[in-house]
Amino acid sequence: MSLDNETGLDPPGIRVRPVTGLVAADYFAPGYFVWAVLIANLASIGYEEKTMYMAAYDWRISFQNTEIRDQTLSGIKSNIELMVSTNGGNKVVVIPHSMGVLYFLHFMKWVEAPAPMGGGGGPNWCAKHIKAVMNIGGPFLGLPKAVTGLFSAEARDVAVARAMAPGVLGSDFLGLHTLQHIMRMTRTWDSTMSMIPKGGETIWGDLDWSPEEGFACSSKKSKNNDSDVSQGDNTNNREFQSQVVNFGRMISFGKDVAEASSSKIERTDFRDAVKGYSYAHLNVSCSDIWTEYHELGWGGIKAVADYKVHTAGSILDLLQFVAPKMMNRGNAHFSYGIADNLDDPKYNHYKYWSNPLETKLPNAPEMEMFSLYGVGIPTERAYVYKVSRSTECHIPFQIDTSANGEHEGSCLRDGVYLSNGDETVPALSAGFMCAKGWRGRTRFNPSGIKTYIREYNHARPRISSKGGGRRAGRTST
Repeated sequence: MSLDNETGLDPPGIRVRPVTGLVAADYFAPGYFVWAVLIANLASIGYEEKTMYMAAYDWRISFQNTEIRDQTLSGIKSNIELMVSTNGGNKVVVIPHSMGVLYFLHFMKWVEAPAPMGGGGGPNWCAKHIKAVMNIGGPFLGLPKAVTGLFSAEARDVAVARAMAPGVLGSDFLGLHTLQHIMRMTRTWDSTMSMIPKGGETIWGDLDWSPEEGFACSSKKSKNNDSDVSQGDNTNNREFQSQVVNFGRMISFGKDVAEASSSKIERTDFRDAVKGYSYAHLNVSCSDIWTEYHELGWGGIKAVADYKVHTAGSILDLLQFVAPKMMNRGNAHFSYGIADNLDDPKYNHYKYWSNPLETKLPNAPEMEMFSLYGVGIPTERAYVYKVSRSTECHIPFQIDTSANGEHEGSCLRDGVYLSNGDETVPALSAGFMCAKGWRGRTRFNPSGIKTYIREYNHARPRISSKGGGRRAGRTST
């Protein structure tokens, strides 16, 4: 599954390609459905193969490279045009999910852009062919979880598992080097860099502020999706709400740093630190799991930790410092800022097309944009880290699972600060663009495409033989 570390494409002599057709994503494994219920429900109201199309793509490689290698974007364009022309001119409804949400944002810019960079469909292609885009669980503004995956090959579940059985996921158990192999592989997947948080501190907060200020981690939402009224005990939650959580501190080295006043945090800038080699680069056994940490050296490791706190404003510099080869590939395909002037010709480049803060929605005033996502599940938002023990071929940083809050309802659990979301995507990332960034006529939505939000409170799915689901909690336009 690894790709070439230089090109982000196929390694010499190895080819892995996506499965095509509806079977590409109906089930993840027997008994674990992905799109199967939706496909069955659509079939029950008259849809069939010629009116449904599964746009499978290689989710490992960068979005533009799916066109260069596989002509995937051209295939999506052709299939949509065929469906519209063979169904009485009726426009399509597109249902992207998760990273596919970002992929389809890229597609909508690509399809109208002139060749050879784009698909040459012209400025009205989306208006002519797309009725609505119903985004499910979309990480529009990225994921904090993507940062830790690239930084230490872990998230909360992996960190807890490693704490319970440190030798198995560490570098000592039978010489397996499990996490190191995962890091070596996933750092070749350029698509993962599409989900690095976008918008910097303006969106995600800084040392002293975040959009989630006042969020009560212990509050309980009603499981009736017809209501947004909190059913928690407000009296019991008052104590928890009074505790300030600095969600803007995306990575803190030490719980004390995560909770300290910003005026008391002494930081040493890591950006100009001198790197060196650890002894691992001399070890032949490390050659198969070579990561860029071997080139960071102890001086670089110490510099990263001595910076104490990394916000969304320094995360890109952090990843560039610890993994420059990976980030050089990523920076050629993705961008993470907020555009000052969207009419600047530089934003015609494909690296900006999957960032909703650096591109415009199509000129399609009759089109509709939906954002459907889950809420009510603790979702990873910020992390407490520590420098790990020194071993050969090791990953020098890891989530400090010993860091926990002082009470049961704390946002800090096993080294991870949790906010509201669907367990993976924070509500901030899934909902902001449709709630504000694209709402009405804005610089990101100049034609005034209508936007809708529907939040689904966490509840057990009701599934019958004909499929099923949950009713929505809130809709806004």
